Amino acid sequence: MQDDDATQEMLSLVLEEPDHWAMFLDIDGTLLNLAPTPDAIEVPEALPGQLHRLSNKLGGALALVTGRSLAYADALFKPFAFPTAGLHGAEIRNAAGMQTVEATPEFQALKHALTAEAEHYPGVLIEDKGAAVAAHYRLAPEYEKVLEDRMHHYAELAGPNWALQLGKMVFELRPARSSKGDALERFFQSDPFKNRCPITIGDDLTDESMFAIANARGGVSVRVGAIGAPSCATSRLSSSALVRNVIAALAA
Repeated sequence: MQDDDATQEMLSLVLEEPDHWAMFLDIDGTLLNLAPTPDAIEVPEALPGQLHRLSNKLGGALALVTGRSLAYADALFKPFAFPTAGLHGAEIRNAAGMQTVEATPEFQALKHALTAEAEHYPGVLIEDKGAAVAAHYRLAPEYEKVLEDRMHHYAELAGPNWALQLGKMVFELRPARSSKGDALERFFQSDPFKNRCPITIGDDLTDESMFAIANARGGVSVRVGAIGAPSCATSRLSSSALVRNVIAALAA
């Protein structure tokens, strides 16, 4: 896996052939620093404009691919609304239009039950994402095992239309039959992404499926963060700050 300098140098070459590349960016832990709670995420003032300028240089072939809802991603980077895959690909907005997912009444009831139960685990935070729900234990790591067991229980209650997703200090129930890799393939079905080579940048287990698509298409896959769990990414940037440095340099 390439180190920081080699990865930054490689990515700096993107604008030599801007019509050749499409860029797919995770948000939390990639574009933005992780925070103790979901609501504590901070967006650097210059970042939305930099993403907009880079998107223009790439002919619009820049997309956000995130576990956040599409609406939440839009709020982070307003006034710009980039092509986006939300809820790990269950929601998507591209040139073909917008597809969102609604929570069923049964899933709404499940979320209420989970939220009530989490009151017994001080520090565990429940994030309602609409058609998905996440249980964060960054502030209460001692509850990891019991929370994992309970989330498996709720996954069984939710049924086959929802799947349990593991992430960094979080367990999430998300719509099944969708992944970030699937989202990339759907982006590639229409302009401006069609026939381009992907650059994927992410930091978590949920990003591995888009790394695999990038590798299969002869593109670039970049894992953000310290070297830890095995990854199929071929390149590395050690921090979100370095990702933002690359975005700023490409957008200049």
